[in-house]
Amino acid sequence: MELNENQAALILEADEQGEITVNVAAPDPQGLSGALCQALAIKLTEDASLQSELVKMIEEE
Repeated sequence: MELNENQAALILEADEQGEITVNVAAPDPQGLSGALCQALAIKLTEDASLQSELVKMIEEE
């Protein structure tokens, strides 16, 4: 997948143990979309309450 200069993407990878890795792909990591994706990646990996909320959402489905 190719991203335009004004695009960025979060890439979530699950391993066999269920651990999730979060990566950011962005042609311009300093641009708005790249910086926002980086901030979201940090929030996803460091915010325990957000992680709990997301797990609850997944379990409800």
